[in-house]
Amino acid sequence: MTKRRPVRLSPARPAAPRRLPVSRPPLARMVRIHDALRGGRMPNCTRLAEVLEVCPKTIQRDIEFMRDQLDLPIEYDAERHGFFYSRAVAAFPTMQVTEGELVALAVAQKALEQYRGTPFERPLAAAFQKLTDGLSEKISFSWTHVEGSVSFRQAGTTVPDLRLFERLGEAVLRSQEIEFDYLKPGADRHERRRVQPYHVACIDGQWYLFAQDLVREGIRTFALTRMRALRNLGKPFNRPLGFSIEALLAASFGVFHGGKSQVVRLRFSRAVARFVMERRWHASQRVEAVDGGGCELTMRVMDSPELRRWILSWGAEAEVLAPVGLRASVREAVESLRRIYAP
Repeated sequence: MTKRRPVRLSPARPAAPRRLPVSRPPLARMVRIHDALRGGRMPNCTRLAEVLEVCPKTIQRDIEFMRDQLDLPIEYDAERHGFFYSRAVAAFPTMQVTEGELVALAVAQKALEQYRGTPFERPLAAAFQKLTDGLSEKISFSWTHVEGSVSFRQAGTTVPDLRLFERLGEAVLRSQEIEFDYLKPGADRHERRRVQPYHVACIDGQWYLFAQDLVREGIRTFALTRMRALRNLGKPFNRPLGFSIEALLAASFGVFHGGKSQVVRLRFSRAVARFVMERRWHASQRVEAVDGGGCELTMRVMDSPELRRWILSWGAEAEVLAPVGLRASVREAVESLRRIYAP
């Protein structure tokens, strides 16, 4: 038996790095090459080019990509003039997904379209393109199938300034201090803030920064739409190991945090009970049906303007049962509305 003598596809050049293909070759052609190699047929560039109807240099680039980028053990036998796998390869390193998983990806893509124009748009488009490029030919799917069937719509969404968003994202990822002008709700003028940025979150369609305020010495929340003139100070800091956005907002009914949690009980009328029971309003919630077709919602959250606005949005369909202080606050808000709309 002739001994196989492995050699490289091209002479080694210690002084210069290997030049790889600029663009990825088509997946279908590489799968065909893989099948020929795994079958032990010792193919070479000329024979493969004839079968696949491309030039030999294209096949050579395909094989180089498979060897250098996909880490497939491709070697060349100079005596038999053909390529082979130097060890067993079970399957071609591609991604196998079901049509249902593709639909889920498409739905996720539609959900993120509301942030078109933000720094997320380009990397998201590139990521979805890579996912679809790596799919097997066994699955046929058209994105347009979901395009006209699924959509997302949310009132009151905001898109922050693109340049500010990019600078802020860089500072968060690199853990670098920043400063910016901030307009607090109800204020007439911006004020300068210096912070250590910990986390950026989108909550109910609004973008917020959670950061350690170096002057006020505490974690504060900043709406990105009220920030301007952001400057990265380039000063690194160590983000606390115990910081968790989930733990910080565990007792929140939105973005406000830092208050004491309490048990809140609300009774909803029959007209909206089913809608209330179908949704998850807070991680701690418990919902029980009551006589007459209504329901009671119990959850442990802190009192906040967000919670009170949400309760008032239900009008006469919701009643605060506990705590007493929250019930009094809602009653005062109702009295204020009565005075506004009085004849």
